[in-house]
Amino acid sequence: MAVSTCSFILLLLHVFSSLSQLSAGNHNHNHHHHHHRHNNSSISNPELHQAFIALQAWKRVIYSDPKNYTSNWIGSSVCSYTGIFCAPSPTDPDTQVVAGIDLNHADIAGFLPHELGLLCHLSLIHLNSNRFCGILPPSLSNLTLLAEIDLSNNRFVGPFPMVLLALPSLKYLDIRYNEFEGPLPNELFNKISLDAIFVNNNRFVSMTPSNIGGSSASVIVFANNNFSGCLSPTIANLANTLEELLLINTSLSGCLPSEVGFLYKLRVLDVSFNSLVGPIPYSLTGLAHLEQLNLAHNRMTGMVPEGVCDLPNLKKFIFSYNYFCEEEGTCQNLTSKGVVYDDRRNCLPEKPFQRGKKECAAVTEHLVDCFEQNCNFNRGGGRGGAMPASTPLSTPTRPS
Repeated sequence: MAVSTCSFILLLLHVFSSLSQLSAGNHNHNHHHHHHRHNNSSISNPELHQAFIALQAWKRVIYSDPKNYTSNWIGSSVCSYTGIFCAPSPTDPDTQVVAGIDLNHADIAGFLPHELGLLCHLSLIHLNSNRFCGILPPSLSNLTLLAEIDLSNNRFVGPFPMVLLALPSLKYLDIRYNEFEGPLPNELFNKISLDAIFVNNNRFVSMTPSNIGGSSASVIVFANNNFSGCLSPTIANLANTLEELLLINTSLSGCLPSEVGFLYKLRVLDVSFNSLVGPIPYSLTGLAHLEQLNLAHNRMTGMVPEGVCDLPNLKKFIFSYNYFCEEEGTCQNLTSKGVVYDDRRNCLPEKPFQRGKKECAAVTEHLVDCFEQNCNFNRGGGRGGAMPASTPLSTPTRPS
């Protein structure tokens, strides 16, 4: 996620609540030169000397920098390096430390050296949209003040980087659009400090976690990974925090659990491009804050309940490419309510662009009893009845 210089500094101020003033200067990405004033040289300031060692080690393993972001990473004045932000230490306001790194959209190729663990005062790392590769160094566990890390849209590989879960202050985790693989660890959902979890568009392959409700996150995005099984009823444990849940194209099967309706703060729910079956849970009619609901490209059946269509904040409701056979009440004319909707390719007899009778009968004559669905949740995740794979998503757009 791209962050402007002004926003980045405001974030540093938020995390470093004890600092009085950020290092003065002008960060100009067009010319790649900015100068932060600071009173301490790296010789008299051991923190900046450690930062000098770390950043020079990093520069040595950068193999392509077409925009010349690191061209002024010369000499010991690390606070003047492009993309490096200094601030007073939270424990000693008279001492400058490197508090943030912002190299978003720099198109740099290289990897992260273990010396980055020397930057123990970092609160923010933003490396969105580069060509960094390899695995994350274990030394990142030294970054105990790190609150945000954005590694999205790079070429990192390996299993889920457990080193990030060792960071006690981490609130924002973004590793989407990389090449991470294997299962998501249970520890990810037990980390109370995390507010936002973005792991979409990787190569994660596992059962849907059974303890997804052990977190206190407000945003969870799992989209475009090869999970499987049912969504665990423990999702209800996120009721006090969760506002956005995106499970697009994750091979979900079984019925959508009624516990989703307990997520009373939910504003966005997207479970499209899966193999969900059964009806829309009536409990969704209680989601008063819901603005966007996407159930498209599943195998859901039954009626579209009026209580969902009447939700007070609903702005977008997509339920195309299912097998719904009836739209209740106001659901038949959502345009009059100002709701953007799509009900194509269902089994709605009075609507255009629907499935044929034979195609509908093959599914609607064998309705699913959600109470008999075989979803056994265990430590490894959920297990649901195997359903045919849904239509795959087209290649997703990279984050901006």
